[in-house]
Amino acid sequence: MKQGRETTLEERIQIVTDCIAGGKNYGEMALKYQVSYQQVRSWTLRFEQMGKAGLEDRRGRRKKDQVPRTELEKAQIEIEQLKHKLYLAEMENGLLKNWTRSKGERPGRSETAPYISGYSGIP
Repeated sequence: MKQGRETTLEERIQIVTDCIAGGKNYGEMALKYQVSYQQVRSWTLRFEQMGKAGLEDRRGRRKKDQVPRTELEKAQIEIEQLKHKLYLAEMENGLLKNWTRSKGERPGRSETAPYISGYSGIP
């Protein structure tokens, strides 16, 4: 297998357009541009599905100001944000419960009404 090399977005676009114009001969384009056959094939398929956005390097974290490419991606981002907010709220709730217990209080009661174990005297 041919060892790949780093390419720029412009190079990938050029390789894909040449590949499509040449009848999708992935092997010929791989030799011509010194990249792997599989890489040329995957770039071509992604380009046909998503256009130029499919050829962008998406390794690592996405930029926060980067616009989602599809409605599905937008929904997935929103779901992850809501999951994170829920996680933070649950952590805060747990910390507050533990803090009030360590102070000897019932959760939700003020600091002036300490929790006393056993009978409370209320019928």
